[in-house]
Amino acid sequence: MSDSALMEKFEQEVWSKVPHREEKDGKVEIVNATPLTDLTEDLKECAKTVYDVDISGKDFKVYGKFDGTLLTGSIKVRPAVNIIHDAITTGKITSGTTVIEATSGNFGIALGLLSKIGVTAIALVSRKLQEGVFKELRNGNIRIMDLDMDICPAPGMESKQDELVAKATAANVRSQMIELGFEPETFDNNIADIETLLAKKDIINLAKFLAKIYNLFCPEQYDNDLNVDAHRTVTGVEIDQQLHENGESLENFNIVCTFGTGGTSGGLSRYFDEKYGKKGVHVIFPPDQQDVAGIRTVGNADGLKYYDPEKYAGKHQIDFEQAKPLLKFFVDKGHDMGESSALELYAALQMIYNNGGNYVVMICDGIGKYRKNFEKIGNSITPNQVSQQDVSSSANDYDKVIWIHTQYTPKEEGIELLAKSLGIDKSKIIVPNARTAQELLSGQQVPEEIDQALQESQGKSLMVCMAGRTSLMAANVLADKGIQTDSLTGGITGLPESQTKDLSEIIEQASQF
Repeated sequence: MSDSALMEKFEQEVWSKVPHREEKDGKVEIVNATPLTDLTEDLKECAKTVYDVDISGKDFKVYGKFDGTLLTGSIKVRPAVNIIHDAITTGKITSGTTVIEATSGNFGIALGLLSKIGVTAIALVSRKLQEGVFKELRNGNIRIMDLDMDICPAPGMESKQDELVAKATAANVRSQMIELGFEPETFDNNIADIETLLAKKDIINLAKFLAKIYNLFCPEQYDNDLNVDAHRTVTGVEIDQQLHENGESLENFNIVCTFGTGGTSGGLSRYFDEKYGKKGVHVIFPPDQQDVAGIRTVGNADGLKYYDPEKYAGKHQIDFEQAKPLLKFFVDKGHDMGESSALELYAALQMIYNNGGNYVVMICDGIGKYRKNFEKIGNSITPNQVSQQDVSSSANDYDKVIWIHTQYTPKEEGIELLAKSLGIDKSKIIVPNARTAQELLSGQQVPEEIDQALQESQGKSLMVCMAGRTSLMAANVLADKGIQTDSLTGGITGLPESQTKDLSEIIEQASQF
């Protein structure tokens, strides 16, 4: 049964302030539309001054669809409010419901709107998120469960991990659930299923499973057709409506967007197909192994329900390093856009240079939460990602090897394996405890033990972890403080010598002390 009082509050506090369909004078139109801004002249100037490319002779037009002006500052509000509206209507969300979802940031921030109507939201997120995203989650009254693994892998896409990893991560999830007020008995009774999901790094389905066993509501953004429907019935119509107001039509444009859940590309592709019988969406991905906030690589999109390249007008991999100068140019010009938007706009620039054409670029959020990374463009220390071969070929240059992880630590055999594989004396390897590692990763300060090791170093310092991500995070934290370190690509599990061993032989759960 629908909670009418909750629906009334939701419509007043949220629905009335976001884009939605309304019937006016006998016809349906979108109200509360976000800005559609002509970026054509600025892109010409950017191409010339930043990339020394003249596109002034090309026949093209580019608009930016600035969804950073939405409540909570991102395009993810569109599917979030659509899913929440339906859940309240159908009685899946009532005044006492808790909502839980796996998110790379913006959808979780959008769920913060639930605090306006007295509903609690929990976000399962990765510790690799930029600090600005964590800050917005906290400011949005979201209760956070942070996991030391990627949220991005599609369900079942990751190969099975070692049993020790699953058990240690499950223990971490359990302790956070208790901190959030959940009783542990239900968790313990379902531990086998939870460890199975964690062994596959399947955080998407972990959120669904926790919702099931604790009677919570999971929006299931990766599998919920209401995600796609929000863009098919509102976003596409809204852009077309605005173009018609300018005497133009979406029929003569293409849309450029990135891929997170596939909702935007899926919904807009369906709108093009139903309205104009054409493919009109170009989907942009960063290269494999490159991290751009909130979006997926092709490898991490393949296997998701809404990844459907047959429906796209084009699929492009764009190097974010090439797009960074464009991001700086447009932000300095006063256009509020984030990292994924710069990737899209750079892709549009490439397509215009080759063929001209008309494009609407989805500006999915603003620069605010990425400000720290933005300020490093052009004048920052950048950590080096180095392979085992890189290190061993210049082993004498490395004076300190620092293990950094919040959940796992190498056993004596693991330390010996590191030393042998890298060609570095074992005495140079430092293994701080989990609490020290977490203190560094928080970005607030460099812990005394690590600071002392770095100051004592007469050569290079190398950060090492399980698979390379945590050590790179640590190296980036240190770079922000003006300290240059390298990060070992692939971590200890990427070393050939570790492939012949069970992980439990070289790694154990880390101590807090």
